[in-house]
Amino acid sequence: MSNYKLKIAIAGATGYVGLDLVNLLSKHPKIKLVNLCATKNLGKQIHIFDKRLKKTLPKISRLNQVKWNEIDLLFLSLPNGAAHNIIKKLYYKYSHLKFIDLSADFRIKNHLIYKRYYKKKHNAKNLINNSLYSIAELKKKIITNYRIISNPGCYPTSIQLALYPLIKKKLIKFDDIIIDSKSGYSGAGKNYKKKFKYKNFGSATFAYSPMSHRHTAEMDQEFKKISKKIKFVFNPHLVPTFRGILSSIYIHKKKGITIYKIVDALKKFYSRDKFIKILKQNTHLGTGNVLNTNNCEISVCNTRYENKLVIFSAIDNLVKGAAGQAVQNMNLMFKLKETLGLK
Repeated sequence: MSNYKLKIAIAGATGYVGLDLVNLLSKHPKIKLVNLCATKNLGKQIHIFDKRLKKTLPKISRLNQVKWNEIDLLFLSLPNGAAHNIIKKLYYKYSHLKFIDLSADFRIKNHLIYKRYYKKKHNAKNLINNSLYSIAELKKKIITNYRIISNPGCYPTSIQLALYPLIKKKLIKFDDIIIDSKSGYSGAGKNYKKKFKYKNFGSATFAYSPMSHRHTAEMDQEFKKISKKIKFVFNPHLVPTFRGILSSIYIHKKKGITIYKIVDALKKFYSRDKFIKILKQNTHLGTGNVLNTNNCEISVCNTRYENKLVIFSAIDNLVKGAAGQAVQNMNLMFKLKETLGLK
């Protein structure tokens, strides 16, 4: 079995996230890419969309051409509302088949909240509780119990990795957390110009969705598992760069808690996690070091007010925020070395 290679199919292989998935998996020593699926450009070579990719990879094909009996895992990198329909058709018919969904279809446990935020009816409600929302560092002990893995959103990944240990340890106040996140435009997908009608898109910065960004729903859900008292304000921005996210998280530390204790708590929590880098306190931070990696860099800094700190968290939205974390989740699902195929 040590020489066995997992047979993989990807739905949505030609999108930004799909191409990063193909790039990572094509170099993974325990993977065989069998089907690269899309609805357009059928029969074409994948390398025409991304020069990083080899010409020897499978040609683009339709999802209905996949021989599911021969596939171990399906990655779904599709628009919201597509994955739950596909998984519903396959889940019971092919009991060996596992799924990693990179859309929001299985992130929200309450189908009514999903409908409110995504304006779509969930057509696989009975499978929601069979899925696991998995930030890899936080769910590695239970991930093998599930066949459907819901990959978190890119903004929530950067935010939860920074906040989860501090909320869990009750080191910060829960009622006044302010989160300001800036993302490269690839986070909106290849149709970003249709989604956002801004002028000078490639050279300007834009704030959007201050009231109810979709990712708020999954952060609310996950934080409330720890405490129902958590209150936060989240505002995302698009910046004129292709990839990368920098989240600035403003917190009030509890009385008697120092910045050193905050940093030490983060270091201890992630002491066995290769992809999480906790920097020395008051270290300036940007996305430069994390681009094209599965790393998350976190820095805790003082502000002009003694009881208020800012935590900076940087990831690559297409890798740690999507494709890289999906590969990390796959490694954990199949009991492979967690870092296999990742930088």
